[in-house]
Amino acid sequence: MTIPADLFFTADHEWVSDPGGPTARVGVTEFAAVALGDVVFLSLPAVGDAVAAGAECGEIESTKSVSPLYAPVSGEVTAVNEAVLNAPELVNQDPFGVGWLFEVSPTAQGDLLDAAAYAPLTAQSD
Repeated sequence: MTIPADLFFTADHEWVSDPGGPTARVGVTEFAAVALGDVVFLSLPAVGDAVAAGAECGEIESTKSVSPLYAPVSGEVTAVNEAVLNAPELVNQDPFGVGWLFEVSPTAQGDLLDAAAYAPLTAQSD
């Protein structure tokens, strides 16, 4: 299972890049993508929406279930990945690349984990 060392993670299996920078990109981890199964629909926040760290900000629907999406940081949504809205399977195919979900101008961080702290969370479940 891939866990990029340059990203930060939540216990709910979201990832965020550069949470202290001017723009943070958000997605779900490979672990989440595998656990979800085939992603068929995404409900994401819109550009201009405010999201709060740890709060639900969307949903991911797969062939198995509908799961909430939680914001890893607080801030204003500055971009949404239109590609995943049109082809949700990109989340399964490349969750850390073209399968990213949205970008935020962060104002506060939630409870974030580095790769070493996140790794044990992927080993506990099967």
